[in-house]
Amino acid sequence: MTITCPHCTKLLKISDKIRTSVQQLPPKQSVRLKCPQCENTIFVNAESFTTATEQRASPHKGQSTNSKIKPKVKPPAPPDISWLKEGVFEEKEVIEDIPQSLILIQSGAERDQVAEAVESIGYQPTFAESAEEAIEKMQFVNYASVIFHCQFEETDLNDSFFHQFMCGMGMQKRRFIFYILIGPEFSTLYDLEALANSANLVVNDREVPQLVTVLRKAIPQYEELFGTLMAEINAYSG
Repeated sequence: MTITCPHCTKLLKISDKIRTSVQQLPPKQSVRLKCPQCENTIFVNAESFTTATEQRASPHKGQSTNSKIKPKVKPPAPPDISWLKEGVFEEKEVIEDIPQSLILIQSGAERDQVAEAVESIGYQPTFAESAEEAIEKMQFVNYASVIFHCQFEETDLNDSFFHQFMCGMGMQKRRFIFYILIGPEFSTLYDLEALANSANLVVNDREVPQLVTVLRKAIPQYEELFGTLMAEINAYSG
């Protein structure tokens, strides 16, 4: 399956695994992918594959629709979705091409709002119920963003086990994580406060309902400043 990049018009090959995951997303929800040709961000949803299929099915100008039909090739079997009925999605099945966000917020309305916000901009939200669980998850998954509420461990931020873990993380891994702190003491989008707390973004609890707008402003600015540098470092490290 291929789609066309809207920026450079190059055809991009999409794996069956990614296509299946995208087609299972709720209506109007999309995921962010980076074009390997021009490195611009593109948004892909189920309609992208429908459009691509229709374009291939339509005959080219001047081509006869009565031409000899080639025998159909038997398609591969559909994916096993037995896990869907059980509500269990093992981590090893998560598509690596879809950026993931690890959320450390106590269960409730605020966590639901944060999860909905990151989903709307193409991230796959995952949760941890403790600092220890979060650190264990990060040993096996490269999260694109980590969102931490300063009251998650019911202690001051400076005494937080998880926050200290993030502050002490080696830069070869930390530089690729967009670290967001949420709490009542922060001033939303205050870069100096974020820098002082070794984070990329701070958000006050009051602005969590507007988190989508905050992220749409903060993440492009971050990618504009550091995107090229991160790509060069990643290529060199690889």
